Amino acid sequence: MSTRSKWTRMILAAATASLVLGSVGFAQSGSTEEGKRKVKTRVAPAYPELAKRMNVTGRAKIEVIITPDGRVKSTRAVGGHPLLVQACLDAVKEWKFVAAPEETTQVVECEFSGNN
Repeated sequence: MSTRSKWTRMILAAATASLVLGSVGFAQSGSTEEGKRKVKTRVAPAYPELAKRMNVTGRAKIEVIITPDGRVKSTRAVGGHPLLVQACLDAVKEWKFVAAPEETTQVVECEFSGNN
């Protein structure tokens, strides 16, 4: 087995373990698009340890379907680095929004940077 193949397997194993086990990192920011429902309760995503070690920064974009009473019905990743998306999905599922007359859909972003 070549050295390159061994390194590839090690990186994939580490990425998989990080996603499966989750990680405790420092808080990152999340924001909603202007003119959409306001967030009442926001849970900050944990910065994945592997992403920190690999110096992966950027944004993850998540489409959120919100029930009339403000709970998150479902989420779907629409953009961002794969190492960051799951942390954002997990956090946004816990958010609570202001009530509205009907179900709404909007896109939220989580920002991950090495400075936070």
